[in-house]
Amino acid sequence: MGVTLQLDRATAEATAPVWEKVKNHVTPLEWPDQARLITEINALKKERDAVILAHNYMTPEIYHGVGDYVGDSLGLAKEAARSDAKVIVQAGVHFMAETSKILSPDKTVLIPDLKAGCSLAEAITGADVRLIKQRYPGLPVVTYVNTTADVKAETDICCTSANAVQVVEWAAKEWGVDRVILIPDEFLARNVAAQTTVGIIAWKGRCIVHERFKAEDIHAMREAYPGAEILAHPECPEDVLGAADFAGSTAAMTDYVMSKKPRQVVLITECSMASNIKGDVPEVDFIGPCNLCPYMKRITLTNIRDCLRDMKFEVTVPEDMIAKAALAVQRMIDLPPPATPARYDMIKARHHVPVELI
Repeated sequence: MGVTLQLDRATAEATAPVWEKVKNHVTPLEWPDQARLITEINALKKERDAVILAHNYMTPEIYHGVGDYVGDSLGLAKEAARSDAKVIVQAGVHFMAETSKILSPDKTVLIPDLKAGCSLAEAITGADVRLIKQRYPGLPVVTYVNTTADVKAETDICCTSANAVQVVEWAAKEWGVDRVILIPDEFLARNVAAQTTVGIIAWKGRCIVHERFKAEDIHAMREAYPGAEILAHPECPEDVLGAADFAGSTAAMTDYVMSKKPRQVVLITECSMASNIKGDVPEVDFIGPCNLCPYMKRITLTNIRDCLRDMKFEVTVPEDMIAKAALAVQRMIDLPPPATPARYDMIKARHHVPVELI
């Protein structure tokens, strides 16, 4: 293969399976440098007794090349907690590294770039949550995992987009109330409200990737690609989900594509997710649009290598904060997981209740 000409035989052979998964997204010109970095990183992992958690939104060479565990943020943190490795490298954003530290307080958690933040996590603080609780005494606070440790420490229970409806209904029953505070993603809260009779009090936090999608995008895609199946993430506006064929978490969208293998599919989410799934189902034709997350794209093979080589950019969380935040995360983990990652049925929604926006 021409792509291996600049590689020694051992590197070429070791990285050949990765090349097969990424060759639709990485050029032959780029691959030799990437293959060497992948080989170096995988050797450093053994030397440092480390694992790399690669989020769904990482680029394919990271996701398929060096990720020991891949998936959504909570799934990654849970896998890291089960691992015997002493070092965790978070190939994702800062709140994910904090969640890993919360669930694995005795392990060293590193992030390759300290500026890999999150617009949603930055939309709310622990002080904000304390004020919300003063305004709505007695109501449980359900917090999306896409939040800082400071916010989780003020939370009663966390949720993901896959189990938000389940967690909201559990919290309402457990507290004996008919309203629940669900923060910080406004669109997730509105989409959850359409699936439950529990009243939702929401915060105006938004993901800069998902808030940019419009229903008009969906209609345009249908006209251009009438046979394509359109899947949307619940951090998108309600009318986007209403126009899609399927709406669900990253895990639910992945399960849908892997099991149904539609001929053409549009994922209304971050661009790299489609690229990563494509590596496992090459027969599926993935079509845009998608939006890039500038925070996720701060993570590269080079800074992962540097992070492991120099053991730099450790993520820490105060012990008292870990104790409080761990309770909220563990409550969610202890709930029986849904049989399948929840879908958001915006056409047959059981109950539409206006969301109270703080």
